[in-house]
Amino acid sequence: MEIFQHICGSTPEGEAIILYTMRNSHGSELLLSNIGASIVGVRFADRNGKIEDVALGYKDATSYIGDGAASGKSVGRVAGRIARGQMVIDDVEYRLEVNNGPNHLHGGSKGFANCYWEGRVETNRVVFSRISEDGEQGYPGELCVEAVYDFDDDDQIVITYLAKSNKNTVVNLTNHLYWNLHGEGSDKTILDHELRLNCSKVLEMDMVQIPTGKLLDVANTPLDFRTWRRFEEGIDAEFNNIRTYRGYDHCFAVDGWQRNILQEVGELRCETTGRKVTILSSQPAVVLYTGNWLAGGCPITKSDKRYDDYAGVAIECQGYSDAVHHAHFPSIELKADELYCQKIAFKLGTF
Repeated sequence: MEIFQHICGSTPEGEAIILYTMRNSHGSELLLSNIGASIVGVRFADRNGKIEDVALGYKDATSYIGDGAASGKSVGRVAGRIARGQMVIDDVEYRLEVNNGPNHLHGGSKGFANCYWEGRVETNRVVFSRISEDGEQGYPGELCVEAVYDFDDDDQIVITYLAKSNKNTVVNLTNHLYWNLHGEGSDKTILDHELRLNCSKVLEMDMVQIPTGKLLDVANTPLDFRTWRRFEEGIDAEFNNIRTYRGYDHCFAVDGWQRNILQEVGELRCETTGRKVTILSSQPAVVLYTGNWLAGGCPITKSDKRYDDYAGVAIECQGYSDAVHHAHFPSIELKADELYCQKIAFKLGTF
């Protein structure tokens, strides 16, 4: 494994933006940035051996600061939505920024995705760290957090999220990488991609994308990905507000989830290129987002273009959406001085 690093820009505050390139023996590459502890590139071969970048991203390193799509970033302190930006911990009510309609989304406009992280190389891995101060974006507790990236000669990316707080708080971290297995600059959408998920239940959602608390059976619905399904088949369906959301933006419960156990969640594949990504996670849920609002909201891309809607798909392994308001959902509370540890793995390959 080779790891290269170089300065590719600076923040408005003058802090260096570092690009880390991890290259394995096959020539596959994982590219990382310390803005948002993010994945800014994934390069691997199709079935004919052609290596291309399959991760959405931007031409200018500074474009990752404040991008609405949160492209490739580590999202937190709580990924997903919190209804009305309100929550109660230990009988104390906390008010968070309302930055997505009536709700709080992805930790707020100055959440982890838009923060500068310290980066370092540890032998054959890249580690990003930061301290989230008590009260940052309204959350209680000083939180020390790390995002650890491993990449091996089997073309497997492993992300480990670690966190510890000095107060009882909530934590729900994920990576917001957008995949396009045709290649980032192909001008093709992901609507012909196929997905399989080990999920027989999906959260019922209201009009503003907040769970009602009920879990629905996916059987015989457009949200049934238990066997291979192309995104274009149900992208305009009415079931569970798919049409209202302009596509898939739904939280699925992972079948057979056990705390602290890494298990297969599903697989994404593209018939045209033969590329596939197998997804594993220790988290209880996975959010499927088909890039329904990418058009007009992204900076100039790596391929000197603008993304259209459905240019990429995010498969976000995390806790249940709005878990703070549903006692029967797996808890995202982190007790003081306890260790938060979750893993996400992407196994790259062909078929």
